[in-house]
Amino acid sequence: MVEVVGIDPEGRPVHGVQIQNGHLRANLLSFGAALQSLYLDGVVHSMVLGYESCQAYFENPNYFGSIVGRYANRIAGATALIEREVWKLDANSLGKHHLHGGSKGSAFRNWAIDDHSRSHVVFSDVLPHGHMGYPGNLRVSARYEITGDGDLDIRIQASTDRPTICNFTSHSYFNLDGRPRIDRHHLQVPSHKYVATDIEGIPLVDAVRQVPKDLDFRNLRPLADQGKIIDLDSNYCLSEARTGLQPAAKLWSPEAGVSLFLSTSEPGLQVYTGAGLVDVDRGERPISPHAGVALEPQIWPDAPNRKNFPVAVLLPEETYQHHSNYRFAVD
Repeated sequence: MVEVVGIDPEGRPVHGVQIQNGHLRANLLSFGAALQSLYLDGVVHSMVLGYESCQAYFENPNYFGSIVGRYANRIAGATALIEREVWKLDANSLGKHHLHGGSKGSAFRNWAIDDHSRSHVVFSDVLPHGHMGYPGNLRVSARYEITGDGDLDIRIQASTDRPTICNFTSHSYFNLDGRPRIDRHHLQVPSHKYVATDIEGIPLVDAVRQVPKDLDFRNLRPLADQGKIIDLDSNYCLSEARTGLQPAAKLWSPEAGVSLFLSTSEPGLQVYTGAGLVDVDRGERPISPHAGVALEPQIWPDAPNRKNFPVAVLLPEETYQHHSNYRFAVD
């Protein structure tokens, strides 16, 4: 089902799309190609955070549910080395770094709907050469599908007419029990390495390190310690390059009896427990810090400027292909 749900800042219609299959139902928006809500049979609340009004997505400081890019996460100094040439990008983080594709990145664009059925929808956009400082006209599509097994499957593809960098992700925050905070959730991430950063989120010189004990989630453990939620905003290293689907995380709520199993092709997983979440919607379900945990499959932060990080350059003869799968199970 597709319907017009609002008008974007440029006067174009914003479309809402509902897809469903098996025990899952999702509502999506063309603005930001965003996952607005996700429902599991027998669970009364949405398992992802989202705004009730489409207008809130025009601001969306939390990037709720959006497809973010061209480059998810941070690029130091808002400059990127691409094929031996330095490109100056939009400095939308602290006035000096680049974050999530810039202030008008893909999360703040109204995508077209190329195809849809009862169980899937395909959004597309063209980011022009020079947009947010990036080289190349980039064609990108995001396909959401609820499979016959009841999984939410997300595939992002992109192509370019000149060398550029490309690293999209789905920026959904998960809350499986519907409580105001995620203090009763448990997390598992099968990685023993992470990217150490400074207080501005920029990788250190010797960034790839063993995960310290307080950030080690190789075994399923609570996200809260003695009632205090662990502040995470860290990239866990899953592999050295893009692969086939590999296990990336398990999120479990004993309160709701629901588990999420995330698999991805991406070499990293950014885990953010939402310390900086703000509410711009004022809907029936208020948003406060630690209301959800973001699980963002992506290339490691600042990879274009790090020789030992996974390659983020996309060439004209190549196709960027991101694949993430979200499987939900009831205990």
